[in-house]
Order: sequence, then structure tokens, then C-alpha cells
Amino acid sequence: MNQVADILKLASAAQEQNVDAVLATVVRTEGSAYRRAGAMMLICADGRSVGMISGGCLEPHIIKRAFWLTRNGANVQVYQTGDEQADEDHEIEEHELSGNSYLDNELNFGLGCNGKIHVLFERLKAALPFLDIIRRVRRTQQPAMIATLIRSNSNDIRPLPAGIRVDIETYINSGKLTIIKDDSISNQALMEASSTVTDVLRDTVEALSKHEVSDKNTEYVILKNGGLTAEWLLQRLQPQVRLLICGAGNDVMPLVTMAKLQDWHVTIIDSRAQYASRLRFPQADIVMPLSLDDHEQLLKLSDNAAVALMSHSLTQDRARLSVLLEHSTHYKYLGQLGPRYRTERLINEINAVKKNPTALKDGISKLHYPIGYKLGGDGPEALALGIMAEINAVMHHKTSPADFSADELSDTVAISNAATLSCV
Repeated sequence: MNQVADILKLASAAQEQNVDAVLATVVRTEGSAYRRAGAMMLICADGRSVGMISGGCLEPHIIKRAFWLTRNGANVQVYQTGDEQADEDHEIEEHELSGNSYLDNELNFGLGCNGKIHVLFERLKAALPFLDIIRRVRRTQQPAMIATLIRSNSNDIRPLPAGIRVDIETYINSGKLTIIKDDSISNQALMEASSTVTDVLRDTVEALSKHEVSDKNTEYVILKNGGLTAEWLLQRLQPQVRLLICGAGNDVMPLVTMAKLQDWHVTIIDSRAQYASRLRFPQADIVMPLSLDDHEQLLKLSDNAAVALMSHSLTQDRARLSVLLEHSTHYKYLGQLGPRYRTERLINEINAVKKNPTALKDGISKLHYPIGYKLGGDGPEALALGIMAEINAVMHHKTSPADFSADELSDTVAISNAATLSCV
């Protein structure tokens, strides 16, 4: 969910300022596409916009058309990125005459990517309940499962309009059918729908609750129930990746910058209060001095997080490492800065004072040292890029560069640079 923080911030500002806005969400992709399903962009009536749903190719068109497209409610559009350029004015004229929530005509942007991007457009008021769920996930660190209706058709019953969302997580936990909606917009459509539609929707949610979601956290699903055929985007909304940095030296600064570009939640701790200050790390979410004997707080901050030990202090690293190695299932990643012999010295010193040294075995096997991939380059920025690449790979169960061919490694470095610097 990159750039989500900016979208949530602008949505709140627009709501407070009584400025209308449109949320554009990628609900399906076919073939080559720059962004995955779930990518979002927010367009305000006063000209402000944040987020990306393509590599910059579709955004000017979308900014120009977003409010027109949603004048009658939520709307799904399909954009082709094939080789042939369509007559856009002609296509728009046909859309005007169709009057459907889903328009069969497709705009071809002639980009040569040979893909299709299905985009849901909805006014901010209708999208606010969904954005509130994203805020909840970020605040509580608890994931959510949401299904968004892309389109439906039936000869027998009145289908629900595109953009209706249902809370799959709540259904799994309680069996309650919860439709995520803005009361003033969606209730009318629900009241007009027959009880048959409600029954079909409940059966649909039951089927979606049993559907396996891929590692990409999104799945395109077609379900047929009675006379209704519906296409859904099933999303697992995940909390932000949490990064705990133990140490507040100057070389931590570019790591914080890169992590925030990826929309990670960043916490910095150091036993030296003069280093762990908000003034030094304004981008971090939490900056706090933490004594070396506060094991409870260390474990709380490292829960389900990636942990980077980089204090340049044997005393600090030894104290933090001693606690973390004994709790190997507690965190997702653990990396230690410094040459291999330094980390091995720390491990030996910790082992020497433990009553049961074998308790560290799992933690040691999970420890990455020296921290980060060696991608080339010099200085804190190159170190930060290598750390980010390694954490991403570990969390997404990807192969280490040590197992890549030279060409594959070159591609990986290029992708890591692009992903880190493009803020997408």
C-alpha cells in the first residue's frame, strides 16, 4: 500500500476543508501494468492530487476526467496500453450515451505496454469508510480482508452497483454480513435491491471468505450464483512494515529516508539520549532513548518488525542482541551492522554468560550479518540501500543475491534502486 499515507493525509484535509475529491483505485490488471491491483490515486477538485495508478501515463487523463466520470456515482473504466492510439473524443462520446456503471468501451493510450488497467472511480464521500478501514489497519497493526465489486450482470435480479465493498474479515470472525458504505450514497441502492440480491450477496461473501489470497495480497475473483455473475477484487489490507533501528548514528539517516519512501513505520532507539532525538530524525515515526535493561520495551517495539542493530557500540549491540537472540520467533528480520568477526565476538560473549547457550541457536541462524546485501557503492546511502533490499527479500521470501547470476543481480539492483527512489 505505497503512498497510502499521503492519500490519507490529503483525504482528511479535503474533508476538513469541504473540498470534493475522487478516489481512483486499480481493481484489476491484465498483461503488463506498472501498478498492481489496489494502487490508489486521490484527485481533489481544487487541483491537488497524490498517488499513482500507472507510471505517469494515465494520470493526466484521469485528473481531467475523474469528476465527470463520477457525476452519476461509482464507475469502472478500462484503459488499454496497447500499440494503437484510439480516438479519445469518440470513445468519451460513446461513454456518455451508455450510462452504465461499467462501460464496455476501452480507451487505448498507445503506449506499447500491451496491458489493460481496470480503474474504479468514486467520490471521496463514498470512499471514506474504506479509507477509515485502512487507517484502522495502520493504527492497530491488524490486517483486514475486503472485497470490492468490480462489475456484475444478471438477467433475473437487480445487481449491486460497482464499488460496493464487503468486510470479509468480519464475516469470517462473526458470520455478520457487513457492507462498507457511505449511508447517504449506498443505502438507496441497497434498498432498491431485492431480498434475493441480499441472499446472493451473503452466499458470495461466504465463497469469498474461503478463497485463498496470493502473496501479492490481491486476487481477482469471478463468482456465479444463481443468475448473478460478479467480478470481485479481494484484498488483504496489511499493516505497514515496521522497522526498528537500534542505534541513532548519522548513517541511520539515509535508512530512515528510504524506509519512509516505502511507507514503512520507523522507530529509532538508542541508550544515548543526545543521539535519539526528534531533531535529528524528523522523518521517523518514533524516536526515543531506551535504557539497555528495558527488555520489555525492546520486545514490544520489535514485535513482528524488522530489526537493524547499528549502534556502533559493543555495549549496546551486546545488550540488544542478547535479548533478541532468545526470542527468534518474535521479529521478522534481524540484522547486525559490522564485520563478521565483530558479530561472532558478540555472540561468543553472550553465549558465555547464558545458562543455556543452545537457547540462542534459532536466533543465531536467523541473524543476518554483516547486515544488508553488498550491492556495490560506498557510504551510508549504499549501506541503507543494501539493508532495505535484504529486509524486503527476507520479508517476501525472495532469493538472496548470492544465489543469483551476474545478470539477475544487475536486474535486482536496478529494481531496488527504482523501487526505493520512485516512492511508489
